[in-house]
Amino acid sequence: MTAYENAMAHARQTEALAQIAGRLGWDQQTVMPRGANAQRSEEMAALEDVLHARRTDPRLGDWLDAAQAPDEAGAACLRELRRAYARNAKVPARLASELARITPLAQDAWEAARHNEDVASFLPWLQKMITLRREEGQAIANGGDPYDALMEDYEPGTGSDAIATIFDRMRPRLVALREAILGADTPPALTGHFPQDAQLRLSRRMAEHFGYDFTRGRIDLAVHPFSSGSGDDVRITTRVAVDDPFNCLYSTLHEVGHAAYEQGVDRAYALSPIGQGVSMGVHESQSRIYENQLGRSRAFTGWVFGAMQQEFGALSVPDEDAFYAAVNRVTTGFIRTEADEVQYNLHIMLRFDLERALIRENLDATDLQEAWNTRFLADFGYAVDRPSHGILQDVHWSVGLFGYFPTYALGNIYAGCLFKAMQADIPDLQQGLATGDAQAATTWLRDRLQRHGALRPPVDTITHACGFAPDEGPLLEYLEGKFGALYRL
Repeated sequence: MTAYENAMAHARQTEALAQIAGRLGWDQQTVMPRGANAQRSEEMAALEDVLHARRTDPRLGDWLDAAQAPDEAGAACLRELRRAYARNAKVPARLASELARITPLAQDAWEAARHNEDVASFLPWLQKMITLRREEGQAIANGGDPYDALMEDYEPGTGSDAIATIFDRMRPRLVALREAILGADTPPALTGHFPQDAQLRLSRRMAEHFGYDFTRGRIDLAVHPFSSGSGDDVRITTRVAVDDPFNCLYSTLHEVGHAAYEQGVDRAYALSPIGQGVSMGVHESQSRIYENQLGRSRAFTGWVFGAMQQEFGALSVPDEDAFYAAVNRVTTGFIRTEADEVQYNLHIMLRFDLERALIRENLDATDLQEAWNTRFLADFGYAVDRPSHGILQDVHWSVGLFGYFPTYALGNIYAGCLFKAMQADIPDLQQGLATGDAQAATTWLRDRLQRHGALRPPVDTITHACGFAPDEGPLLEYLEGKFGALYRL
């Protein structure tokens, strides 16, 4: 075997083991008995020991030094493998194992603290996770910015200074739009009782309409919705509130976007270094365009209105226009995942600034709740009323995902660019969505972006799909146009 063939065979087995680790994480958050958490912690640590040893195997380094790519896909595989090898070689095996061991325990502590509104019980676990991630970031950065080093895991090639500059450009227009909307009349909300079984039945229909392949996936319930897996086993979760069906329906659609990306990658790339989404920002572009530009459009919500009447009978809003307005209401609120399109990125900006300060050691975990509450009041104009609406609402920090949050906003930016290009290429897009048929949109996304996996770096992936380099302009224009019309601004 050539050096290239040896490297690829090694990578394939490593990725298969990583998928098993991911399945254990899915199990923990869906069906694992609560009493198994301590044992699962040890299982995850043991598996991480094996994975870290494979990812830092000196033989892999030798193969990568000698390997010659046979084609474009092979060159991309070597690019991704070399980047990962250089990163992993800087992380001590002890640290990788300890992170894997503590993560299930910290997540379990977060779930209990969130349920009990008890920040104090979670803080020791949060501090442990921050300490470990700081150490990891410092090891990878090798004297550079540890937060940027962690961000590289989720959005390669995009530093935090660049993100901060983009956010500084976006914030004034988002705040101005929000203030104008909140000064206008607010449309009525959808009210009523919506049984869980009917919500899940409708969410499954919506997933099917957006191309989710249930022969290679499934929907389960979780505290925090997520997507897991790649290739032929891609699972999603959702959550249900019987007084708020949009929580379930649009959480499902959001996760379908993630899952469709993974299911759509060319099967020739399966279990290879390019056989999954290239970055979390690009991944988020798929979930956000499925959920918002497509799922919350006037055309598709017209279909949802009829489908909900079939499931729940007469609704509290009288017609499709009122339903569209209810789906897209801009109101005060605390929860990022339930935020409207206008205010969503403001929630991300808050988290980005706080977590960067934590990793850079400019903020201590013991001061995080006060910092969060102070910043939220300044940004949104009203006070956090309880921890589950503030510092405890997101799972991310409990599992150490520092550097992940900014990719949500970047994904919105990418989605804005993709939607602009999609509309130009599919003149009858809205007619199909009005019948509940999203195939034209999902086929366009699969052909332009999803099937390529990690063939190209993140920005190049979006540029190739859109035909132009991404920036925040299309997203802001979309938001101002949509909500300006809705609120008659």
